[in-house]
Amino acid sequence: MKKIDLSTYNKGDYSPGKSKTVLLLWYVFNVIFFMNPLFTFVKIKIAILRIFGAKLGKNINVKPSVNIKYPWHLSIGNNVWMGENVWIDNLCKVTIGDNVCISQGALILTGNHDYSRTEFNLIVKEIEISEGAWIGARSIVAPGASLASHSVLTAGSILSSSTEPYSIYKGNPAVKIKNREIK
Repeated sequence: MKKIDLSTYNKGDYSPGKSKTVLLLWYVFNVIFFMNPLFTFVKIKIAILRIFGAKLGKNINVKPSVNIKYPWHLSIGNNVWMGENVWIDNLCKVTIGDNVCISQGALILTGNHDYSRTEFNLIVKEIEISEGAWIGARSIVAPGASLASHSVLTAGSILSSSTEPYSIYKGNPAVKIKNREIK
């Protein structure tokens, strides 16, 4: 039986899309202004994200200790909240619609590995979070998953597929538990 051999790891033709200088600058800015639990100035964070190529709407709230891998792969609509310790590990495009709430400690992960290959190849898939969706605290959105309009992923759940609009998902793997009714 074959074994995983990480010395043969292959990321294929993947590239983060920027020069090493831009990557280094982003890493420094990310640590100082985003991951830093003491830096609370949202307007400065928004300006920095725009400078690094993020497409952003209005009225975005980014709490302290948020980690964003590559802002040039990020598109965020209007009235979006990101809680403390959110990690957007966006090796490729992540699109977040209007009026989305991403609660504390949630993970948005676009990268994974092919565990069936000895070289553990990198796999990346885009994520879309549609208008009015809510990602609960400490939940995980896996590569290629998408949250439909006004769907909810409850706290601690893991989503690796797509949701239906106005539905609530819970568990590992996340399954629909009921419809979401907004009054």
